[in-house]
Amino acid sequence: MYDRLQSHIARLADLTDEEFAFLKTLFIPKKLRRKHDLLQEGDVCKYIAFVDKGLLRTYTVDSKGTEHIIQFALEGWWTSDLYSYLTSEPSGYTIEALEDSELLLLELKNMERMVEVVPKMERYLRILLQNNYIATHRRIVLSLSQSAEEKYTEFLQRYPEIVQRVPQHMIASYLGITPAFLSRIRARKHTTD
Repeated sequence: MYDRLQSHIARLADLTDEEFAFLKTLFIPKKLRRKHDLLQEGDVCKYIAFVDKGLLRTYTVDSKGTEHIIQFALEGWWTSDLYSYLTSEPSGYTIEALEDSELLLLELKNMERMVEVVPKMERYLRILLQNNYIATHRRIVLSLSQSAEEKYTEFLQRYPEIVQRVPQHMIASYLGITPAFLSRIRARKHTTD
């Protein structure tokens, strides 16, 4: 269960076998069945989760009952509500498994212990946070500046694996458009391809 995590860390930090063995003691393995929540809106987020197997989505529901998907997370990705995780304030999001999933959970106190005992992990976590900021900023800019069709094309190119694994109405939610409008975009795209 830890092989994918070890490979992910190895891209950014060169750990000894002893250091990685210590890191393994800090994580909590968790199996999450499809349609079950890792986090519910209103609860405090107690973990960041590394996705070893499966697929999750982070979403919120507005006052009209419309779901807005903020993020998908598949194998090799991290997911959490970092704001709630770092501040201990209630989360505005729900994180739900879209498939049966296997996760490695890390509590804040264990993340701090990890950095204290294995200082190389500070660089790894810093790069993760930087990449998260870059991806979030890019998503905001693209959602404000691109047409729905451009957003869909970008999504297809960046996340082909997600496209194969989630229903179209969830992709529409992520893009901020209605499923009917996404169907029209897809129909136009198929006639021009």
